[in-house]
Amino acid sequence: MPTVVMFHSAYGPRPAVEEAAGRLREAGHEVHTPDLYGGRTAGTVEEGMAIKDEIGRDELLRRAVAATAPLSDRGVVYAGFSLGGAIAQNLALADTRARGLLLLHGTSDIPDDAAVDDLPVQLHVADPDPFEPHDWLNAWYLRMRRAGADVEVHRYPGAGHLFTDPGLPDHDKDAAERTWRTALAFLAELEEPADR
Repeated sequence: MPTVVMFHSAYGPRPAVEEAAGRLREAGHEVHTPDLYGGRTAGTVEEGMAIKDEIGRDELLRRAVAATAPLSDRGVVYAGFSLGGAIAQNLALADTRARGLLLLHGTSDIPDDAAVDDLPVQLHVADPDPFEPHDWLNAWYLRMRRAGADVEVHRYPGAGHLFTDPGLPDHDKDAAERTWRTALAFLAELEEPADR
């Protein structure tokens, strides 16, 4: 079973991150949940974005790379919630040994020179999502495909942005359960790492 590195959202390392990791561990995965905020959590998205801006994008990426570097030789699946999804995407596209990319509620810009060899990618996103509008997601999908990724997009009509977090108003129990069933099947299908 592939090792998974799961990055938290702009809210920080909330209990929902460890709950999600627990689901994956029960299925046999080794799961790491790096704390990119140094133990800080936010009560609102505005507070979370303030912490993110205070730390800075480059420092968040540096911390994420430092957390995953000891694991990357084995070929990991990068995963993340919202902001964490954006970070996971950046790392996966730069890691030739990445075995997969699981995005929950968030994506990121794609470098023009991005190139991967059939990297399996699964995105779960609310529909509509104010942070991931349709035009953006359509362009994101096309650019990921052009980069060589094998992309699945799962949309959840009527769900809130961070619908997998039971402690937030966005939570949608049915959408969250469907997400985890689909994500666990995705992870189970990933084969042993191949040289890319």
